[in-house]
Amino acid sequence: MSRPQASTKLSLNGLYLSMALLLCFNAQADTLQVVTEDSSYSSLENGKVVGVASELVEKTLARAGITDYHMSLYPWARAYDMARLEPNVLIYPIIRSNEREPLFKWVGELDQVTPLFYKLRTRRDVVVNTLQDAKNYTVGVIRDDSRQEYLEGKGFSKMVVSSNNLDNLRKLLSGQVMLVPMPEREAREQCDDLHIDFDELESVYTLDELSKGLYVALSAKTPDDTVKRITTAFAQLKDDGTVAKVLAQ
Repeated sequence: MSRPQASTKLSLNGLYLSMALLLCFNAQADTLQVVTEDSSYSSLENGKVVGVASELVEKTLARAGITDYHMSLYPWARAYDMARLEPNVLIYPIIRSNEREPLFKWVGELDQVTPLFYKLRTRRDVVVNTLQDAKNYTVGVIRDDSRQEYLEGKGFSKMVVSSNNLDNLRKLLSGQVMLVPMPEREAREQCDDLHIDFDELESVYTLDELSKGLYVALSAKTPDDTVKRITTAFAQLKDDGTVAKVLAQ
């Protein structure tokens, strides 16, 4: 009789282990992954993701009653792929475009941005009066960023791809690229990070077609209840002026 008892005990132990692993997996799956990139809206400081957009996301989740989340800063391409392919992912800030519209569940608009082409002020040989002129020069872009997508669609072929904003600006400063497309806020922030004077840059062309809203979005596989709670909380923060107040900091 001892052998069947041992077998039953082992079976029960295996069942308990399977249940424990399943519960652990479900807990991890339910955790909201909050992802962003290094930008003028978010950055890493002493191991913590900070910045005006990060603060607004934290306030939104608190208002929504969501405490089980993990906030991380990644290169844009990785953050974007996580939000595009995985469930329970919140990404910010992200440009809302026609191509991206069906890929995400959109929470709300953080800010409006208009990128400009910047060159080094000392480069008198770089002359851009039209978008066509800009095709003559090497342009620094961020991998899988909306600006890269836009310029590729316009036939730009001399593009140098970076994983983050700072590397992109460094390539401009070193002469690896002649132009970089950035909103003014981002350009000023990146100059501060690299301890250079913003006046070393000169804007030469405004990319009006890329003037769009920066949004908070959720992955398409995020449960509708979670989407509703977060969307409602963000709308409340926008209505009571919190979003505008934090962005003005």
